[in-house]
Amino acid sequence: MKVKKIPMRMCIACHEMKPKKEMLRIVKPKEGDVFIDFSGKAAGRGAYICDHPDCIKKLKKAKLLNKTFSMQISDEVYQRIEEEFFAGNK
Repeated sequence: MKVKKIPMRMCIACHEMKPKKEMLRIVKPKEGDVFIDFSGKAAGRGAYICDHPDCIKKLKKAKLLNKTFSMQISDEVYQRIEEEFFAGNK
C-alpha cells in the first residue's frame, strides 16, 4: 500500500513547515494586486503563511511580501490581507 505524501509548505513569517491545506496562500498574479487565495488554485506566484494572527501581523510589520515577491507591495495590500484574514476568522 502506497502512503500519499502530504504537500508541505513553509510559512514566510515563522518559517515553520506545515501541511499546505493548513496554510493561507497569498498570490501575486501577472497583472493586478496581491490577494489571499482562499481556493489555493489561483494563477500566479504563491507565498504561504500560517493561518495564525501572529503570522499575519508579522507579515505586515516586516513587509514580508516585498521580499518574497521581490517588488514593492503597497500598505493597502497588507491592510486588505489583514482585513480579509480577520473578517474570515471571527
